[in-house]
Amino acid sequence: MKLAAIDLIIIFAYLLATVLIGLFLKKRAERSKKDYLLGGNQMPWYMLGLSNASGMFDISGTMWLVTLLFVYGIKSAWIPWLWPVFNQIFLMVFLSMWLRRSNVTTGAEWIGTRFGFGGGARRSHAVVVIFAIIMGLGYLAYGFIGVGKFIEIFVPWEYVSQYVPFSISPEYVPHFYGIILTCFAVFYSLLGGMMSIVWADLIQFLLMAISSIVIGIIAMQAVAGNPFLVPDGWMTPFFEAHLNLDWTNIIPEINAKIKSDGFSLFSVFFMMMIFKGILVSLAGPAPNYDMQKILSTKSPREAALMSGSVSMILMPIRYFMITGFAVLALVFYDRLDLIVGGQIDFEQILPSAINEFIPVGLLGILLAGLLAAFMSTFAGTLNATQAYIVNDIYLKYVNPKAENTQIINYIAGLVMVFISILLGFYAKDVNDILQWIVSGLYGSYVAANILKWYWWRFNGNGFFWGMVGGLVPALSFRFIFDGVLDLYTFPLMLALAVLGCIIGTYTAPPVEEEILKKFYKNVRPWGFWKPIHDKVMTEDPNFEKNTHFKRDVFNIVIGIIWQTALVIFPMYLVLLQTVPMVVTLSIAIVCSIILKKTWYDTLPQ
Repeated sequence: MKLAAIDLIIIFAYLLATVLIGLFLKKRAERSKKDYLLGGNQMPWYMLGLSNASGMFDISGTMWLVTLLFVYGIKSAWIPWLWPVFNQIFLMVFLSMWLRRSNVTTGAEWIGTRFGFGGGARRSHAVVVIFAIIMGLGYLAYGFIGVGKFIEIFVPWEYVSQYVPFSISPEYVPHFYGIILTCFAVFYSLLGGMMSIVWADLIQFLLMAISSIVIGIIAMQAVAGNPFLVPDGWMTPFFEAHLNLDWTNIIPEINAKIKSDGFSLFSVFFMMMIFKGILVSLAGPAPNYDMQKILSTKSPREAALMSGSVSMILMPIRYFMITGFAVLALVFYDRLDLIVGGQIDFEQILPSAINEFIPVGLLGILLAGLLAAFMSTFAGTLNATQAYIVNDIYLKYVNPKAENTQIINYIAGLVMVFISILLGFYAKDVNDILQWIVSGLYGSYVAANILKWYWWRFNGNGFFWGMVGGLVPALSFRFIFDGVLDLYTFPLMLALAVLGCIIGTYTAPPVEEEILKKFYKNVRPWGFWKPIHDKVMTEDPNFEKNTHFKRDVFNIVIGIIWQTALVIFPMYLVLLQTVPMVVTLSIAIVCSIILKKTWYDTLPQ
C-alpha cells in the first residue's frame, strides 16, 4: 500500500470535517422543511454554483472521462454530450429562471403549478416521484461502484484482510469499500441537509483544484521530456464518418475497447447525441441534485447565474486534471497495472496512474478530494431523492401535519442507500450503468417534459402516459435489445413516449383555465401558448409576453461553443500544443464577451 502516514492523516481529517459539518448544521436544518431540503433559500448563487460543479466532479465520472481521453484523444470532448453536458447552457439561458419562478420544493411539487390537482395531475405527480426515485437509485449505484473500484487500488484487500475477521470474494471487494465510504456521505447529508452538502462541497472543490493544478503541471513536464505516441487523429477534435483511430502499433488492446464501446461510426453517434441532447436539454433538469440546487437559489436571476457558473467553475479545472492523468498514463503506459481478473480494465487507468505517479502528501490531498467528490455526488443525490420521499410521499400521504423534526426522515434516506447498494452488486461496471442512466432514463424523460413547458393544451393525463411510455422502454429495452448501445434505441423510446403524450392529452380535457393563466403569467414561457396569452391579455393588458425566443437560441449556440472551448483549452494546455490552445482560449474569451452583452446584461434584476 503506497499511502504514507501523512496521506492517511489528510484523508481522515477530511472525513472528520464532514462529520463535524453535519453535526454543526443539524440544528439549522431542523428549523423547517425549506431549511433542510433547500437551505432556506438563503445561500448565494456562487456557493450553490460551486457546490453544483463539485457534485458533478464525481469520482465515477472522472474515471470514465480519463478513460475516454486516453482512448479517443481530443475527440473525447464530444462524448459527454451523452448526458448532455450542454444542458447547463439551456438552464443558464432560460430554464433555471422558469423553474425557480415556481417557488416549489421539488419537481414533483411543480406538477401542481402546471397541471393542477385533478386525476391526471395526481397520476403525473406519482410518476415523477417514481422516476426521481429510480434515477436517484441509479446515480447512487453509479457512484457506489466507482468509489469501490477506485479505493481497491490504494488499499489492497490483501492488506486489509489481516485485520478483519471475515473473507470477501475478489469481485465484491469494491462493494465492501463502497459501503464504508457511503456511511460517511449518508451521515452528513442526512443530518445537515442541503446546507451541510454545500459547505462540504466547498472543501471538496478546494482539494480538487489544488490536486488538478499539480497533476496538470506534472503531466506537462512528462510531455516535455518524453516521447508521446498516439495514433493519427488523436490530437484533433474533428472527425469523419468513422472514428479512424488505429492503435494497432501502439497499444493494440485499445482497438477492442473502441469496438466494445460502439463509437466507431462516430458521425452517426455524434448526430444521435445532438438530437437526443437538444431534446433532453429542452425538457429541463431531471429531478436530481441539479434541480434541487436551482430551487435552492434566492431568485430567478440567481438561478440563472448559478447554472451559468457551473461550466466556468468546473470545466477548466476538471479537464486539466483529466488530461494530466490521461497523458501520464500514455507516456508511462508500461508502468500501469490495469489487469483485473486476468483482463485489461481501462477504467483502472485513473487509480493506477494516481498510485504510480502522485507523490506522498499530494496523494493524500488528491485521494481526499476524489473521495469527497464521490461523497458530494452521493450526498447531493441522496438529498434530492429524499426530498421527493419526504415532500411528495410522507408529507402528502402519510403525515401532512408532521413537525419539523419528523420531516427529516432518516429512515427514507437509509432505505434508498440500502437499495442502491444492492443495485451496485448487479451492475457490470461504471460505463454500463452510466450508459443506462444517460441514454435510458434521461431518454424516457424527454417527451412529456418538453411538452409541459411549451404547449398549453398538454395536460396531466398526457404527462402521465408520456412518462409511462418512456419509462417502460427505459427499463426493458436493455433486455429486449441486448448488446445494442442505449443511445441507438432512443428514437423508438421517444416515439412511444410521444404517442403516450398525444393519446393521453386528447383523451382528457385541458387543464383548468385559471391554473394555465396563473402558470403562464408567473413562469412566462415562450412556445405554443397563444390561447392562454390572449386570455391573460384580456384580463391584464399590461402583461408583457416573452419575446426572447430568438435571443435565447442565439445564446444557447454561443454558450455551447463557449463551454466546449472551456473543455478543449485545458487539454491542449497540458499537451503543450500552443497554437490550438491559443485558438480555443480566444474562442472562449470572444464567447464570454458576447454572452456578457446578450445574456448577463439582460437578466432580470
